[in-house]
Amino acid sequence: MANAPVQRMSQLMAKTLRDDPADAEVLSHKLLVRAGYVRRTAAGVWSWLPLGKKVLANVERIVREEMDAIGAQEVLLPALLPKEPYEATGRWEEYGPELFRLNDRKGGDYLLGPTHEEIFTLLVKDQCTSYKDLPVILYQIQTKFRDEARPRAGILRGREFLMKDSYSFDTEDEGLAASYALHRQAYQKVFERLGLDYRICAATAGAMGGSKSEEFLAPAEAGEDTFADCPNCDFAANTEAITYASQPVDSSAVPAAEEIPTPDTPTIETLAASLGVPASATLKNLLVKVDGEIVAVGVPGDREVDMDKVEAHFAPAAVELVTAEDFTGRPDLVRGYVGPQGLGKVTYIADPRVAPGTAWITGANKEHTHAKNVVAGRDFEVDAYVDVVVVREGDPCPKCGTGLKLDRAIEIGHIFQLGRKYADALKLDVLGQNGKPVRVTMGSYGIGVSRAVAALAEQSADDKGLCWPAEVAPADVHVVAAGKALQTELALDVSEKLRAAGLRVLVDDRAGVSPGVKFTDSELIGVPKILVAGRRSAEGVLELKDRRTGEREELTVDEAVARLTTA
Repeated sequence: MANAPVQRMSQLMAKTLRDDPADAEVLSHKLLVRAGYVRRTAAGVWSWLPLGKKVLANVERIVREEMDAIGAQEVLLPALLPKEPYEATGRWEEYGPELFRLNDRKGGDYLLGPTHEEIFTLLVKDQCTSYKDLPVILYQIQTKFRDEARPRAGILRGREFLMKDSYSFDTEDEGLAASYALHRQAYQKVFERLGLDYRICAATAGAMGGSKSEEFLAPAEAGEDTFADCPNCDFAANTEAITYASQPVDSSAVPAAEEIPTPDTPTIETLAASLGVPASATLKNLLVKVDGEIVAVGVPGDREVDMDKVEAHFAPAAVELVTAEDFTGRPDLVRGYVGPQGLGKVTYIADPRVAPGTAWITGANKEHTHAKNVVAGRDFEVDAYVDVVVVREGDPCPKCGTGLKLDRAIEIGHIFQLGRKYADALKLDVLGQNGKPVRVTMGSYGIGVSRAVAALAEQSADDKGLCWPAEVAPADVHVVAAGKALQTELALDVSEKLRAAGLRVLVDDRAGVSPGVKFTDSELIGVPKILVAGRRSAEGVLELKDRRTGEREELTVDEAVARLTTA
């Protein structure tokens, strides 16, 4: 980067905009377009302009340096991939409609890679035959594809995005744990160098599979993830990963279940109002179909069912809500009055809050009738306890019991201990020390490189525009020539001196552009230091402004060069 040519804005392909794009919903989308960093090519597909490419390259460089520091080796695998490896692991179908599938002219099935576990597994299978070849960590920084149903939020939620994905290969579980720990530490260094505020949160593995999984989340209003943070201890988790133990209670004093008439009360709201009880005293029973079979999901009446959690529990089976037609021919299922007692062959899963011994008011499986004193474990059995409610602010911390705080965040990294899921499917073995085959264990680790740019924009911007951390900014200093020939001459002169001193320089030498527009653009573009050749140019004096703090000072050319090169 040192001694790169001065970038003159008179020659730069980047037009700034005064107004937000009509389709922009989030701050990063608005500012990255307005400041000339990116342009939309198609829904969820973006072109990176020169300034944006510089920022993207800086993020790549930091990621690459920290991956190299843990001994990872960089490779580059194709984005166009054959169907067969993904079919062998089941992900050809599991990924569903988000997987870009295509055919070649001969009818062969291919996909555009969303992640590369299968292909890395086959690469190691081809290259590593002995325990002496392991452990190994491989990584790439490459374009990934996901056919999002509703691409939104600019580069935050695109159909094409840049990602660093790495994979560790070990012969023992202890080796996998060590590789996982190396990545966890490397990710912390990456995000600290990027200047991101982030949290490490327990997470679910999802379609990736495996056991342990953690997310790196950057708190931001534009985030699509919700995470819970305990203000009293170190607990943090994606809300989809929060679990509670079922706590049985003594129900010996609860009277026998009793049916009560409740005309026209098919909803929790109407039932609670009719009986004068809180919704939390009632039991909500949601019916879903899992691969066509009806399953009942029980939660307290004042809680909502998190369908993502239900789907994750039954994955890869298809889950959908029942319809009115599903009640036809099912006298045991009375719409609006379903209760877990007497459901017969219907599988019943419940949230841990429906613990053994808890008593409820619930449907009696008869029109206009409910039952009270219905006790879990006495009057009905739960086939499986699954955390299926939507987590809400104030729910107890699973670790210390303090009320949880909820925040929105952008997922910027995710690490998984995959175990042997992919090695089993693709038969990845090496010869062990005893000469017998050993099944390899794997880890998978991702960083959203292009997404990190958006996260930085979301976290660091202010009401004037972008405000990049120094290490990722497209330049170290933005020199502004206020307009007159003398000011432009001074601006170009100091720019060359700064370049010679090893700084990356962007200089606004545009003719016919007013000083006001130039100053506005310098704040919109967001380079950390702004150096203005203005009213005192004839004296060789410039004004240095800190983009973030707004602090200003007047300096001579030599003082400015000295100050900026020692900052």
